[in-house]
Parts: sequence; structure tokens; C-alpha cells
Amino acid sequence: MHQLGQTRSANRRDHLLLTPDTFIRTPLPGLTRGFAIVHVSPQAGAAFTMMTVELDASGTLVEGPTQRLLYVLEGKLTLSEPGTKKPHKLTPGSYAYLPTGHPHTLTATTASRVVVIDKPFLPLDPQYTTAKITDVPEFLIGHEQDLPATALNGDKDLLVRALLPASLTFDFACNTMEYAPGAALSQVEIHYMEHGLLMLQGGGIYRLGDSWYPTTSGDFIWMGPFCPQWFGAIGKKPAKYLIYKDFNRHTIA
Repeated sequence: MHQLGQTRSANRRDHLLLTPDTFIRTPLPGLTRGFAIVHVSPQAGAAFTMMTVELDASGTLVEGPTQRLLYVLEGKLTLSEPGTKKPHKLTPGSYAYLPTGHPHTLTATTASRVVVIDKPFLPLDPQYTTAKITDVPEFLIGHEQDLPATALNGDKDLLVRALLPASLTFDFACNTMEYAPGAALSQVEIHYMEHGLLMLQGGGIYRLGDSWYPTTSGDFIWMGPFCPQWFGAIGKKPAKYLIYKDFNRHTIA
């Protein structure tokens, strides 16, 4: 139905809210039998790209120009690496981290949707590397529900699962955050890190800058550095989102 130019989407200096009614699907190099919804990219001022890739059955996505994180939203897929005899099977909640230059092919067995985060890797200064902290991240794969949940600031109604290890090797973090109905962040956060956020389920109210937005499953939010931000869950079901942030590096780098 034509909405006469109305949408919940908003584009401000320090934040961006994109709702599904404004999504545009586009082809990408290395993507076959599918399209990408580019939620945010350097053209908008972000230092990373976050998109949802929609694949038909037999659709494929191959290595991109940067390090990459995959998170499966829907469908069944396989992830193949050269020299690996058996491809990895991916289902909703599966994720994989692929370092820069790590060849791979993602193939959809059924119609699928996958979050893709691409970011140029910022090397760690050699003075900070140790036997446990290397200068180059390695390939990893897992499933979100197998990860331990941590109560944010001790609040058991707000659970965080970290997809990437707590190591300076990685120059970004990616977590899921699940809010019990009525739960909320304990403070308005203002910090140097930028975020990319995709609502996975439920909804609530997000404060971004000086604006307050109703948000629901399927919405995407970008928060620039030092954007005031706060979220509270509303409704009878838990709210959950996937969130990216740049991390583990000096701000002058």
C-alpha cells in the first residue's frame, strides 16, 4: 500500500534508522542468485559495512575485500573453504568469522538470509602481541546458542552473548543482546565507538541523539561515535538484537 511518503526511517547526523519498508535490494560482485540490502557503509560515514544478504536456493556469496563476519538469520547453508574436505553446515544462529584474504564460498541450500559485516582490518601494534594475543585473527565458526550468556552489569534481565573472543587480536566486537519484557539499559550511553544494530525479535523504544524511536524486529540502526543511545524493551515477548562495535584499538590509529 502506498504510504504517501510516510516511514519510521530517519537519517540524522549521528544516527540512522532504517525500517524494512525503505530497504533497497542490490546486486554485488561475488553474489549469485541473491541480493544485498546494504544497511550502512562508508558512504554514510561508517567505518564498516553491514548488510543483509538474501539468497535463493543454490545462491552463493564468495570472499570479499575485507575481514568478514557472517550471522545466519534464516535458512540452511554451507560454508566451504579451499582444502577443507567437508563444508560447514549453517543454520539460524550460526556464525563465522573470516579473516582478510581467507577464501570461502557461502552456498544456500534453501532460501536464506544472512547478516554480513565487512570491515578493513586495523592491525594491532606489535608491542601488544603476546603468546595469547596474535597480530592476525584466525577463522572461527560457532552457534550463538552454544555461547555462554552474561548478565550485563549484573542485570539478569539483559543477557549478552559475544560472538568473538575477548582478545585484542580482534579489532571489533559483535554480540547478541536479549532483553526480558520491560528490561532497559541502566544508563544513556555516550562513547567513541560506533554501532551497527539489527533487531532480531521483539521491540521497544530506542533513544538516538535527542530523538526517541519505536523499533521492532527487522529494523536496522547505525549509531555514530558519541551518539547518545538508550534502549528499553516493550511488549510481552523478549527483545533481541545483533550489535557490532569497533573495539580494542587506540582512537588515534
